[in-house]
Amino acid sequence: MSDGLSPRRLVVVFESPVAEAILRLAVEVGFQSVLVEPDETRLQGTPRPHGDLFVHDLAAAHLDEHTDIVLSDHHRAEIGVVLKEALAAPTRWIGILGKPTIEGPHIQMLRDLDVPEDQIARVHRPIGLDIGSKTPAEIAIATLAGLIADRNKRPGGFFSNQAGA
Repeated sequence: MSDGLSPRRLVVVFESPVAEAILRLAVEVGFQSVLVEPDETRLQGTPRPHGDLFVHDLAAAHLDEHTDIVLSDHHRAEIGVVLKEALAAPTRWIGILGKPTIEGPHIQMLRDLDVPEDQIARVHRPIGLDIGSKTPAEIAIATLAGLIADRNKRPGGFFSNQAGA
């Protein structure tokens, strides 16, 4: 990158309308983007051109200390397993979409997998800037704006990290 920052990779897990919007915009704001969809039946046909890489597991996404991970669907059965793997990798930041007023299902899924509470607390939820997002594009913009603020070491108006919220 020409700004002198380490290369940043944004791994979006789970194909969804929000994932599509995030991937479409991520490359425009300096992220190498990767879509991870564990269910191969959900990615039929030719991959869309806005993502750098489409893979079926986190190992193929090459997680490192420059990687941010966003889970774009909080209703998938694979959440616990995916988050446990993400927490074991040297990822920089991990978040999952969800309403701030409802406890995230990932909390119990991770507890059931014997993930320690301090590791569960590393998972940010809700994520992005609090701009009242409703549509997939608005959610993508809020999410990316928060990650850009974090990349630039600015507070950016992130929701507070309410682990378990």
